[in-house]
Amino acid sequence: MTFTVPAEWAPHRAMWLGFPSHAELWEDDLEPAQAEVAALARALAGPGGERVRLMTGSDAGEAAARASLSDVAGIEITPGRFGDIWLRDTGPIFSGGKAHGFRFNGWGGKYALEHDDTVAAQIATAAGAELVANDFILEGGAVDHDGIGTVLTTGQCVLNTNRNPGWTAEVAEAALGGSLGARKMLWLGEGLRNDHTDGHVDNLARFVAPATVAIPVAWGRGDPNAEAYDDAARRLSTMTDADGRALKVVRIPSPGWIDGEDGPLPASHMNFLIANKAVIVPIYAAKPGEFAVEMLKQLFPDRTVIGLPSTAILTGGGSFHCITQQEPA
Repeated sequence: MTFTVPAEWAPHRAMWLGFPSHAELWEDDLEPAQAEVAALARALAGPGGERVRLMTGSDAGEAAARASLSDVAGIEITPGRFGDIWLRDTGPIFSGGKAHGFRFNGWGGKYALEHDDTVAAQIATAAGAELVANDFILEGGAVDHDGIGTVLTTGQCVLNTNRNPGWTAEVAEAALGGSLGARKMLWLGEGLRNDHTDGHVDNLARFVAPATVAIPVAWGRGDPNAEAYDDAARRLSTMTDADGRALKVVRIPSPGWIDGEDGPLPASHMNFLIANKAVIVPIYAAKPGEFAVEMLKQLFPDRTVIGLPSTAILTGGGSFHCITQQEPA
């Protein structure tokens, strides 16, 4: 294997970003979600130092994006077609100068939306990159990379029978070794409660530096994910990266219980986005959000750390990391 997926803190050529484009999906949250995504786009193009490729999924979405952002330098509106904005999962993973695409089945068959299975090819074409099609199901939010071939993931998602029936850890490791240059996979257990992705790791644990992983710590009484956070931290405290270095685990306050119609929403400060010159953190509640921003400032002293609201985007099931995909330089 001659390549690995770069760490997210490595330089980017562009940042792909999905723009809410379908009123029938977002209903009353459409305009608030569009405003939050527009604010994220401005932050990425400004202090974030990114070339933003803003992908729209319908004619109406394109019109709304142009009305809001066409005058902002550094933002290119790229018309496309998608079911919804979760480009981390439907788009390709860039590595070795190529766009690596995977089969997509709507997070285990939960949300089968038109065009989502074509997003990787659309982005590869727009980026001028060769598309490498892999014949197994994988979403980008299910894996996090440190740039040397260490991959964080959860068994709840990657080994779920609603993705690739019959997969074992050994089969998964071979598949990701061949497709993404994974040298070592670090297996965590359960993800966040009510996460329709079946436990994507980008809501639970993230590489923030070589051999360093951030994991939430419960905030307030009744945090719905306290056990999952502590289990992940315990597991990682005994692990090493692909070069044999012991991992340092940094705990960052979770948002706590963020109420939804059917219980707690899968809100996580781990869904932050590492841009060229900034780290942008989703905020759901003021006080834990302030603490999370301050902690991340210590972990990223060479970048501006910005907290932005993501409450409307969260009603769709994810946040900033879920709706983006970096294209390495």
